[in-house]
Amino acid sequence: MACPYFVPVEMVSDGWWPHPSRLPLGAGWKGNCLGSGSELPASDEHTRDFCNLGNAAACPHLPLGRDWDAIRFSVARVSRERLTLCFVCERGHAPVEHGELIYDLFSGVWLAAHSDSRVLRLASSYLKTYRARGSVLV
Repeated sequence: MACPYFVPVEMVSDGWWPHPSRLPLGAGWKGNCLGSGSELPASDEHTRDFCNLGNAAACPHLPLGRDWDAIRFSVARVSRERLTLCFVCERGHAPVEHGELIYDLFSGVWLAAHSDSRVLRLASSYLKTYRARGSVLV
């Protein structure tokens, strides 16, 4: 479950985590934080300990009046044309919202998208990790 205020920028493959494929976005990511209301660079330590993991109540940047603590993704269906992701937005380790996102593998666009850019930003990173592992060859 990645933090909804995390802006992934670059996939990390330098051994930060013992099992990176088990992370919420399928790999570790460096990036920025939107928790304060504006996008700010996050340190490697902060990104490793909070941003990639979500549900980080100890994060000093996590807004008090937030709707979600974390967003979780999983692959529901894959065909030659489309990939369907399930998502769950959580608050206090409990689901608040869930649904499906459908991505067209040929055109590279979301056919069924979420209205909140945070969900799509993290879903795109999850999809990029999934495709980088060779799970979808298109």
